[in-house]
Amino acid sequence: MNHKFIPLSVPSIRGKELEYVTHAIETEWVSTNGPYVNDFENKIAEYVKSKGAISCQNGTSGLHIALMLCGVSYGDEVIVPALTFIAAVNPVKYVGANPIFMDCDESLTMDSNKLLEFCQKECTYNDGKLINKLTKKHIKAVIVVHVFGNMADMEKIVEIASHYNLKVIEDATEAIGTYYNSGKYKGRFAGTIGDIGVYSFNGNKIMTTGGGGMIVSNREELLRRARHLTTQAKSDELYYIHDEVGYNYRMTNLQAAIGLAQLEQLENFIKIKEDNYKLYQKLIFEIPGLSMLNFKDSIRSNYWFYSLKLDSIYAMSRDEIIKYLYINGIQSRPIWGLINEQKPYIDNQAYKIDNAKFFIHHVVNIPCSTNLTSEDVKYVVKYLNQARNIWANNFL
Repeated sequence: MNHKFIPLSVPSIRGKELEYVTHAIETEWVSTNGPYVNDFENKIAEYVKSKGAISCQNGTSGLHIALMLCGVSYGDEVIVPALTFIAAVNPVKYVGANPIFMDCDESLTMDSNKLLEFCQKECTYNDGKLINKLTKKHIKAVIVVHVFGNMADMEKIVEIASHYNLKVIEDATEAIGTYYNSGKYKGRFAGTIGDIGVYSFNGNKIMTTGGGGMIVSNREELLRRARHLTTQAKSDELYYIHDEVGYNYRMTNLQAAIGLAQLEQLENFIKIKEDNYKLYQKLIFEIPGLSMLNFKDSIRSNYWFYSLKLDSIYAMSRDEIIKYLYINGIQSRPIWGLINEQKPYIDNQAYKIDNAKFFIHHVVNIPCSTNLTSEDVKYVVKYLNQARNIWANNFL
């Protein structure tokens, strides 16, 4: 293997992270109480222009709470994407509900046209309830995932949800910093358009706290209840009185200290991501059979993950190119396996999953870290080009 190694996506810890964490340790505020938690929540809310933000342990716990806040419970159904990371769907099972899988469009986000078609043709709507004809169950919500920093068609999805009385949960775990720059929701950030939004600060995200997440909403009653549920549902903290089942989902002060320093750098991270994406796009344009999946013109994306699309003219398969890059010190990966084909969900309803089946075999994610240099980008493209040339020399 080549001595050079370019990871897929790793964090950049070069701001005031050490300063803030050191202060948290020196003041002995290291657990779920502490000034950095409140400060981080306030700064996130200010950044995305939401009425408030509630920290949590990770994006998955945030989605769990979001489903509870939307009244989803045992026996209900929730419309979810087939093409996403499984953590977007597992919380549906946590609350005893069942997912219905929806296809993606060219942006890899939920196909709003198929969503409408499903509601119109496969359901009935009476007395404010959308009922699945197949299962006779009440569909209460839709989880929309903003994949890789792209945004779903929120204008149409919110319109559909409003018509059919569906709650909208935005899984914006990959899209903090992304917002609409045109249209009805111009200036609105991913995560702030539906009823509830959730962010993730996992180690591979554009900004990280190591682990951790954030729930945002413009509905104050939902924020109050989110804070209550994530802190063990204490109604009296002194005497430890709890009025319902709660969860130990709060972020620690140490995590929040890191997050605050990362947030201070977020706009710079996005600029780096955008510059590297455009360089990839320019260089890869010269390679027959390869292209970069676009981010929508209607948004300012955070450019979190870069998706390389392999057309038939490139000839090498997804798995062949991943292997070739790996032996040359470049980490890449396929996008996720379809969730409706995973063992826990094989029996759940899936509606016309066509586009997603194509993309899982024709998309490779390539290095996109915020500390990626232009020389790194050129190195990756060099081996993408070399791989095709080797194939062409051997088989053409």
